[in-house]
Amino acid sequence: MQMQLRQTVSAAVLAAFGTIAGWTANAADAPKTIRIGYAISLSGVNAQGAATTTLPGYDLWVKDVNDAGGIFVKEFGKKIPIEVVAKYDDTSSAENMLRLEEKLMSQDKVDFVLPPWSTGFNLAAAPIFAKYGYPDLAVTANSMDEEQLVKQFPTLFFFLNQPPHFGGALIEVLNKYKNAGQLNNKIAMLSVGDQFGAEMSAGFGAGLKASGYDIVLQKSYPLGAADLTNEIKEAKASGADTFIAASYPPDTFMLTGTAITQGYNPKVFYTAVGTAFAEYGGNFKDKAQGVMGIGGWDPSLPGAQDYFKRQLAVTGHAPDGWASPVTYASLQILQQAIEKAGTLDRKKVLDTIVNGGPWDTVVGKVDLKTHIRETQWGAGQWQNGQFVGVSPSSMPGAQPVIFPKPAW
Repeated sequence: MQMQLRQTVSAAVLAAFGTIAGWTANAADAPKTIRIGYAISLSGVNAQGAATTTLPGYDLWVKDVNDAGGIFVKEFGKKIPIEVVAKYDDTSSAENMLRLEEKLMSQDKVDFVLPPWSTGFNLAAAPIFAKYGYPDLAVTANSMDEEQLVKQFPTLFFFLNQPPHFGGALIEVLNKYKNAGQLNNKIAMLSVGDQFGAEMSAGFGAGLKASGYDIVLQKSYPLGAADLTNEIKEAKASGADTFIAASYPPDTFMLTGTAITQGYNPKVFYTAVGTAFAEYGGNFKDKAQGVMGIGGWDPSLPGAQDYFKRQLAVTGHAPDGWASPVTYASLQILQQAIEKAGTLDRKKVLDTIVNGGPWDTVVGKVDLKTHIRETQWGAGQWQNGQFVGVSPSSMPGAQPVIFPKPAW
C-alpha cells in the first residue's frame, strides 16, 4: 500500500512538473509582441477621412491594450503587447494600397493587418486578405453585394450598413413628413464619382423610386472636385424639398459651405461621409443644427462617453458620430477573439470572430455570425452640438428628428 501510494504521488508530481515545464516552455516561446501593420491614406484625397475616422481609433486601441499589459494569449500563458511594425502611406492610390497590403502579408508577415480607408479600397483589398487568410475588419466600407462578397471572401467582415439600409432609414424619416403633407416628393441627389458614390446612389435611388419619390436631379461629380457651386445651384432650382449627397468628407464640407453661401435651404439636407465628424459641427457651429447624414450613434451607451473622452485626450481627435466608435469596436472584437481563441493562429481567431459573439463594444453588442453587423443606425442628425442616431426609430436611444432643417 505504501509503495502504491509513493508511486501515485510520484506520478502526480511528475505530471505537475511536466505541466509546469510546459507552461515555462510556452512562455519562453511566446513572441515578444503581437505584430500588426496597415496601409492607409496618410496623404491625398482620402487622408481627411482616414485621419478622422480610422487612425485615431487605431492609435487609441494600441495604447489601451499596451497600458493594460497586452492581450492575454492562453497558448503562451501571458499577456503580449502590440507592436505596430508597419504604418504605410498608400497616398490615396489604390495601386499603392494593393502593393502595400501584399507586402504586409507576404514580406513583413505581420500577425494581423488593419484595413485601409474607404469603400473602394476595402473592396479592392478583400481578395488579398482572403488569399493570405487575414481577418478583414472592413469598417469603412459598404456595398450592395455584402452577402455575396462575404461568401466570396470568407475573411471579410462588414461593420456599416448596406446602401439600401441607409436609404431605408432616411426614407422612414421622409415618409413621415411627406405623408403629413409637410414635404414634397421631389429629390435632388448628387454623388461622388467613385465606387462609394455609385453604390450609395444606386441603393438610395432604388428605395426612393420604390417609395414613390421623384428624383428630379441625379448627378455625379468627380472625386476631388474643387468647386460644386453649379451643382448646388441646380439642386436649388430643382424644387426638391430633399437634398441628398453621397459625398466624401471634402465634398461634404464644400457642399454645406456652398449651400450656406447660395442660400439653399431645403427642408431636408443630407450629406454622407464627414457629416458625423466633430470638425463638421466645429466648423459650421449652429448652422449644423438639423443637418442629416449617414450613420449616427448613441452616446449614452455604456463606455461610450469614456471612450470619447479618452480618444480626444490621447490622440487630439474627437471621434465622429458614426464610424469612429465602430472602428474602435472592431478592434475590441479582434482583441476579445484572440483572448477567447487563446492563440494568434489567424484561422482560429477568424472562426472565433464569427462564432464567439455577441461581442461587448462601445457601440453595444455586435454579432458577426453572418460576417455583417446587422443592427445599427442608418441616419443621424446634428442636434444641439452632437451627431446622434435618429433612424431606424425603433433603435434604442433614437432621437426625435428636427424638421424642417432650420434655415442657415
